[in-house]
Amino acid sequence: MIRDVRQEDYQEYLAMSRDFYSGGAALHPVPEENFKETFRRCLAGDPFCRLLMLEHEGKTAGYALLALTYSNEVGGLCVWVDEVFVKEDYRSCGLGRAFFAWLRKTYDSTAKRYRLEVCASNQGAARLYARLGFEPLAYEQMILDI
Repeated sequence: MIRDVRQEDYQEYLAMSRDFYSGGAALHPVPEENFKETFRRCLAGDPFCRLLMLEHEGKTAGYALLALTYSNEVGGLCVWVDEVFVKEDYRSCGLGRAFFAWLRKTYDSTAKRYRLEVCASNQGAARLYARLGFEPLAYEQMILDI
């Protein structure tokens, strides 16, 4: 089951976010205050982000964070799959595939593109994304943190 976050998910989400950012899926650590702000914004219904809980047999098995933006390049909604995390005990249970099937069912009628990032070290995720039809995008990213 995939559902929007609820207040009672707070501690579980914080723990999973810590695991996500310390487990090789990201290039650097992220302050815990960011997790708290993300949770707050998503719970409040911020139109630019959506936090989803992934459940398996009635237990929290992971989460996904979407960032929603307009893209002139594709002429419509771009759904950034910002984070997908599945707890170790639930990996290889088909949750990644189930999440992306849910994503397509939910957003295909409005989205023009799905986009995500994957670290070179996260080869398992990269293989899944390739099997699902994602392909590398030749842009190099540049950032300015403020």
